[in-house]
Amino acid sequence: MNPPEHPLILVNDAARWFDVSIPWLDRVIHRKPRVTLRAVDGVSFHINKGETLALVGESGCGKSTIARLLAGLYQPSHGSIEFDGQTVQSMSRKARHAMRKRLQMIFQDPYASLNPRWRVGRIIAEPLATHTRMTAAQQRSKVDELLAQVGLDPNDQNRYPHQFSGGQRQRISIARALALGPEFLVCDEPTSALDVSVQAQVLNLMKDLQRDLGLTYLFISHNLAVVHHVADRIGVMYLGRLVEVATRDDLFANPRHPYTRMLLGAIPDLTGAGRARVPVGGEVPNPLNPPTGCTFHPRCPHANDRCRIEAPATLSYGDTKAACHGLEEGRI
Repeated sequence: MNPPEHPLILVNDAARWFDVSIPWLDRVIHRKPRVTLRAVDGVSFHINKGETLALVGESGCGKSTIARLLAGLYQPSHGSIEFDGQTVQSMSRKARHAMRKRLQMIFQDPYASLNPRWRVGRIIAEPLATHTRMTAAQQRSKVDELLAQVGLDPNDQNRYPHQFSGGQRQRISIARALALGPEFLVCDEPTSALDVSVQAQVLNLMKDLQRDLGLTYLFISHNLAVVHHVADRIGVMYLGRLVEVATRDDLFANPRHPYTRMLLGAIPDLTGAGRARVPVGGEVPNPLNPPTGCTFHPRCPHANDRCRIEAPATLSYGDTKAACHGLEEGRI
């Protein structure tokens, strides 16, 4: 699926590398080279206005790093990120400040993302105090409105975070993220710390807010059952790279990449299509020393010599994009 003429988010060959070397003096003494972790390594995708793109994959594959790149918490090592047609890296400080009102983030752990010493009203009003000229009375009124919007009582703004359940705390986090009227929310595993029954309530709230407010989501998760419920399109990541991007229905009905098939083989069949399980052995390689060629080849039952030497290009297969020599050669 090619990007539309004006996607809200356009990521082009973005990478984020981290220097994880031991201290300089120790490197000199012990003659150790620099060590670079390629957490995200040449990723390209787009997100249309009003849709939800989900990123899935095993822990450590780079999902959260992409979330922080889009939220502006990290800068890309190379490549570009565009927000509504503007390249973020080339924005002026004033333009970037204005962009932050349109882009907010919901973090994974509502126990850690809320200041335990602040009352809820102050937590939700913090973006208003920072980015607007609202009076204290106007802020309180807006906080009342936001609490009601996420299904909480306006009187809750006088309580502390520890007085709420996990699901209620995540609703508070969502209210804070909505305070400035953003268009785009980066959701980094927003329900993984919650009980299953509470997850469903929060996910339904997020879908209702998306419908009512016209929000666009990047939804990070390792839970394919959750992703099936919320996503319009899904990107599958492995060792810092996107190996497949497809619509939700196409990905669950006809997964192309062997890694995608492995992930789907680990969950109950949600489509009723009687999909066979595809067991793949092995563990994720050390990201500090990834395999040459296709990084998935040590675990792939279809790998050949080309897979071990040459990194696959991302090609289109209808509305699906995938990076796999086996698909390109018609072996899969």
